[in-house]
Amino acid sequence: MARTSRRSAPRAGVDPRDEPSAEWGWHGSFPNATRIAGVVSALILLVLLIGPYQTHLQDFWMIPLALGMLGLIVYGTVKRRNDWRK
Repeated sequence: MARTSRRSAPRAGVDPRDEPSAEWGWHGSFPNATRIAGVVSALILLVLLIGPYQTHLQDFWMIPLALGMLGLIVYGTVKRRNDWRK
C-alpha cells in the first residue's frame, strides 16, 4: 500500500525558501479583520470621551487619533477598491 503524505504542496509562485510558512499552510493576511479592529478602536476612543473629567485635555488627543484612524481606514478602502485586480 502506498504511503500518503499529509504535507501540502506550496502555492504556485511562492518559493518556500523566501516564505517558509507557504510550505506548511496558509499564507496571507486578514484585511477585513484589520479594518473592523480599526473601526472598533476608533469608536472606543470616542466613547472614552464620556466621563467625569475635570479637564478636557484628553479630547485634544483622542478626537484627532480616532478621526485619523477612521480617515486611514476610508483611504485604504477607497484605494483598495480602485486598485487593479491581479
